[in-house]
Amino acid sequence: MIPYGCESHAEAKTNRALRGRLEEFSRWGQIMTDLSGAKLGGTVLKELPEEHGNAFLRPSVHPAAPERGPKVAAFRPRSEMPPVRPIKIAIKTKGKILLIHPGDILAVEAEGNYVLLRRATDSYLLRESISTMAEKLQTYGFVRIHRSVLVNASSVEEIHPGNSGEYMLRIAGGRQYMVSRTYKNNLKSLAHAWIGTGSFVEE
Repeated sequence: MIPYGCESHAEAKTNRALRGRLEEFSRWGQIMTDLSGAKLGGTVLKELPEEHGNAFLRPSVHPAAPERGPKVAAFRPRSEMPPVRPIKIAIKTKGKILLIHPGDILAVEAEGNYVLLRRATDSYLLRESISTMAEKLQTYGFVRIHRSVLVNASSVEEIHPGNSGEYMLRIAGGRQYMVSRTYKNNLKSLAHAWIGTGSFVEE
């Protein structure tokens, strides 16, 4: 029989275990009080479900916010510009090919199976039809005023009516051409605006 006030070996062992368990609970309680909801360098303590009768804390790590620095424009390669096509007309004359600017041509005249490209200082005789030349030179501002004549609209300086309902046209340099009735309406394309010429435009 164990005297009163004395602990047996088993009781002492059990009491030591209980005291250790109480001290452990006390330490975790203090941590929960001091650090509950605190964020340490992007880490938050969260309470886990109880395991074996104890409540534990484990860290839940959130990614740190990216550092904000000066914005740098993204490098974008400059798109290549399409090549510019030269505004030239290639003609073959006297065994060679010449490149001439269409603005230098004042008029084109039919001469049988040939056409004469007339410039201010010289002319070129080419084996081509006037109809083919009219089609190829239309985009360069050439206007057909007669079945045998094309004129460069930029070279026309004057238009005046004839005696029989036809018109006479004068180009740079003083050369004149007759405008046939068939192509009279083409004269309207010689200018972008007609001022004080309403009766002529409406004809």
